[in-house]
Amino acid sequence: MKRAALYMRVSTLDQHPETQLYDLNEMAKQRGYQIVEQYTDMISGAKARRPGLDAMMRDARRGQFDVVLVWASDRIARSVKHFLEVLDELNRLNIEFISFREQIDTGGPLGRAVVVIIGAIAELERSLIVERVRAGMRRAKLEGRHIGRKALVLDRAAIHRDRQRGDSLGQLAKSYLVSRTTIHRVLGEHATTTLEKI
Repeated sequence: MKRAALYMRVSTLDQHPETQLYDLNEMAKQRGYQIVEQYTDMISGAKARRPGLDAMMRDARRGQFDVVLVWASDRIARSVKHFLEVLDELNRLNIEFISFREQIDTGGPLGRAVVVIIGAIAELERSLIVERVRAGMRRAKLEGRHIGRKALVLDRAAIHRDRQRGDSLGQLAKSYLVSRTTIHRVLGEHATTTLEKI
């Protein structure tokens, strides 16, 4: 009987790994695997530090299981490169990788080839999303639309006048609905300009 490790990852705290756990338990039962360990990460797939995955790979090196079951291939790695590194290490350790959603099993050469193709498609999809966002920002800029926060419009002369009347930085910040740092910067700009004129 093969010893199986289950790996689950959810990207936000409002998601639950129970859905993944149920499917993986059923798959292990159907294949006659003995589940020896479960690893869970509640973290974004892009994060480099993943305690659950790190613990699983440590145990894999110690030979504590023969097969890794995941709910989907994108659960296990943050990039195609990382995904292939994980698969390569599991392969060197003679540990099979099985994905429930894609029905991939690296026990055979076809399964290994499909995993590489799926990983490449996932990376391409991420790159396309980034490129679409950049293209949208470029178009907005060409059309003259402002991107980001609106520039702060302040009556600098009035701030300086109120400061000379004795208002504190805190009072000025409250009056003009800005931070004390902004008031300090405006007063500093005014002082620099005055010095340059002298």
